[in-house]
This record gives sequence, C-alpha cells and structure tokens, in this order.
Amino acid sequence: MTSPDEDEHGDEPGGDAPPRRRAAPLAPATVTRRLKGPGEIAGLDPAPPPPASAPAPAVRPASARQAAQRLGLSAESRAAAYLMSKGYRIVARRYKTPFGEIDIVAQRRDTVVFVEVKARASLAAAAESISPRQRGRIVDAARHWLAGHPQVAGLALRFDVILIAPGTRPQHLAGAFEADD
Repeated sequence: MTSPDEDEHGDEPGGDAPPRRRAAPLAPATVTRRLKGPGEIAGLDPAPPPPASAPAPAVRPASARQAAQRLGLSAESRAAAYLMSKGYRIVARRYKTPFGEIDIVAQRRDTVVFVEVKARASLAAAAESISPRQRGRIVDAARHWLAGHPQVAGLALRFDVILIAPGTRPQHLAGAFEADD
C-alpha cells in the first residue's frame, strides 16, 4: 500500500529518485511451432503452395471481391473515357442480363459496340483472359440488350475488347470477336 506521499511505484512526488530504467526490448523468440488451424499445430515449414492447376476457391472473401469490383469499375471508367475521346457515345455501362454483364454499350455513327473491358497486370495477360465461354455469354447478353432496344435495329453491331494494364494506355481491339465465334 502506498502512503499519500508516494506514487504507485513507492517514489515520493518530485523526489530525487533516479529515473527509472526501462527494460531492454526482448529479442524476438525463436518460434518453433505455430498454430496452423483450429486445434492444429504445425512446424515452421509452411505448407507448399497449391499446384498451379488447382481450381480457385469458389467464393472469394468479401474484401477480395470488393477490391476486384473496384478495380473493374476503375478500368471500365478508363475505357469509357477512352471511347468518348474517340467519338463514341456511351449508351450503357454494366448492363446486367440473365446471361451475364456487358461492361459498356457504346455507339459511334451507325455502329453499336458491345465492349468487354479486361484489366490485368499486363496487356498480354488481359488479352488471354477472355475465354470462348465468356465471349458466348457476352453475345447472349448483347442479344438481350438488342431485344429491349428496337431503335437500333438496322445498325451495324460489333464486339470490341479494351485491355487495361497499369502504366499503359488502354488498348482497343475493335471487332475482337464475332457473334458466331
């Protein structure tokens, strides 16, 4: 118990006690075991990475999904700005259908353009990321959009891809694929 004239360390207030020395920081302990999962202990060696052919998890964590959505929205905004600078009018963005989503629907003169935007670490990786199955979904989504917009009947149709990579200008692949590919 401390007296009224002592603080919690037994020193008198304003006393001539030497300043307290702080303990030297502890060196990090060598960890020999770590918690691997609920109720499991493993040695230091980390588990080997999954094989490259392993399928991606079916569900992304919410934060990863949100980051991917932000990246996609940013890339689509860059692509839309690029198209507008080339004289295209943006008719729709992120048009959702039962078949999939069309990133951008644009029009220039007498051509309606359905644009898929791909953002990756490199332009080559972006170009390689469009599968035949995805192209089919884009075509089906375009048919759905056209059914709801009879005013464009008779205009030419085109499927473009815009590739986005950090530090590069958008690369526009006009007529990247056909509806019957």
